[in-house]
Amino acid sequence: MASQRDIRRRIGSVKNIKQITRAMQFVAASKLKRAQDATLASRPYSEKLDEVLADLAAVLGGDDHPLLSEPVGGKRLIVLITTDRPLAGPLNTNIVRFVARDIIDNPGDVSVITVGRKGRDAMRRTGVPLDAHFATFGDRPKFADVLPLARLVTDGFLDGTYSRVDIVYSLWVSTLVQRPTTLTIMPIQPASDTESGIPGNQFIFEPSAAVVLEQLLPRYVATRLFQTVLEAKASEESSRMVAMKNATENAQELIEDLTLSYNKVRQSNITREMIEIASGANAR
Repeated sequence: MASQRDIRRRIGSVKNIKQITRAMQFVAASKLKRAQDATLASRPYSEKLDEVLADLAAVLGGDDHPLLSEPVGGKRLIVLITTDRPLAGPLNTNIVRFVARDIIDNPGDVSVITVGRKGRDAMRRTGVPLDAHFATFGDRPKFADVLPLARLVTDGFLDGTYSRVDIVYSLWVSTLVQRPTTLTIMPIQPASDTESGIPGNQFIFEPSAAVVLEQLLPRYVATRLFQTVLEAKASEESSRMVAMKNATENAQELIEDLTLSYNKVRQSNITREMIEIASGANAR
């Protein structure tokens, strides 16, 4: 049985850990609010841009722009978005398992570009070709941060290196739910119907569909990447906040158990000393 000193030392260690996890929980909660607001604010613009591009793709064809046609002979590119920092609960494990299962279920020539150290390390262990790596974009991602990545994947698609570009990221659903998701951004898929029920080819684009397409395409890929980065950031802070909350509660339970053990050992020692004193007195 552990001594009183050992148990007391362990209680002190667990209390220190509890203070750290509690502080991390509050920090994650404050960052989550900011990330959540940014994610929800940008969703309508991103979704509307998707809708307009899909309508344009329904009007035009692959001959009008290479982003609308699938290159022959290229490989599939997966842009995997994870975190740089640990202690984010099961978030990174879930998304790495998700992308690994995706690669197994869809065999073929695949390359990966990672955003976040956790994804990079996981892909290196699997042996999947890693074309590039980007660090995450901090606690407050900016649109300009994703432009180099957007140019890289767009150029790779246009020169035929990639025949398809998918983003795998954690979709923020709620504080308790973050869902691994795959989003195909190239080639752009035509929409059969819009939300209003009107087929895309019944819209009139001014001055022309081709001109509108040329204006929107430079922003399209960057906008979709930026939205997924925001979703991933909100998911990270949600998962970290919940993980630290659970760790704090577990630490409190452990402190209570250790305190009970400490009191039992203390009571046992007192009882033993009293018996020894009584035995010594009787012996005299």
